[in-house]
Amino acid sequence: MTNDESAVSLSRYAWLSVAAAVVTILLKTVAYFVTGSVGLLSDAAESVVNLVAAVVAVVALRQAAKPADAKYSFGRSKAEYFSSTVEGAMIFIAAGFIVVSAVSRIIRPAEVDNLGPGLVVSAAASAINGVVAVVLMRAGRRHGSPALVSDARHLWTDVVTSAGVVVGVGLVAITHQNVLDPVVALLVGLHILVTGWRLLHGSLEGLMDVTLSEEQNAALIAALEAHSCAQVRFHGLQTRAAGQASFANVHMLIPGSWSVRHGHEFAHEIAEAMEAAVPGLQADVHLEPLEDPRSYEDIPAGSLSVGDGDTYAT
Repeated sequence: MTNDESAVSLSRYAWLSVAAAVVTILLKTVAYFVTGSVGLLSDAAESVVNLVAAVVAVVALRQAAKPADAKYSFGRSKAEYFSSTVEGAMIFIAAGFIVVSAVSRIIRPAEVDNLGPGLVVSAAASAINGVVAVVLMRAGRRHGSPALVSDARHLWTDVVTSAGVVVGVGLVAITHQNVLDPVVALLVGLHILVTGWRLLHGSLEGLMDVTLSEEQNAALIAALEAHSCAQVRFHGLQTRAAGQASFANVHMLIPGSWSVRHGHEFAHEIAEAMEAAVPGLQADVHLEPLEDPRSYEDIPAGSLSVGDGDTYAT
């Protein structure tokens, strides 16, 4: 699939999120006006965040899919992390609005009514978000898209939040204790704050070149160890994730007597093995002479160990 095709494919999912956000905002706003419940108002506020996040995801995905050029020689795959960052920031804003509204309602209680119709409308909106969250999560994991995964997690948080609101408002209907409505909204706001922090933390890790997952690193180490022998060793393995793209570089130590062509061809074989172990990976293999002590002095800090490749062989 070309970059343009990838952009269209993933953007389609982001537009699905936009459509779902618009529909759920309308439904939850109706539910709020019907009932006057601040809990349902908090639910509608989070859906506004969903809409902003989905629009940002569309832009980020299109930027991330653009090919490398003279200005961005490694491509723009990190653009997806900006989507997650914006979404996390918007979640904090929504949570602040919810907490303020809830505290205000606790101080100045108000009656809520028509709870039955309001809960039905809210439940319908939650069902829409649940279906879209599953679709986005599957697509995000399949394509390695942080933007879609973040959007899916946020939508699923919205589903859980809505369930909590429905339970809280339902308790109001049963017990006639109106204070339960803002208390539930306050708990929802605190829960959303935690979600926002998790999204921000994950996006900031991506911007700071976090290493690949343990499973992916283990697969790369296994591929390298399968090619290790007395004449070929590896060390200094470094990996990083950048949105849908992933990168790895490693030092390959070979006998100084090998020809440049022989070493170059073997390096290509190693790179292909690494890229087969982690689909979508871009691997770079650096050649060094096995007998030169200096080859063992430039091991990058924090790099992954591969067998006994870090040990100097005399």
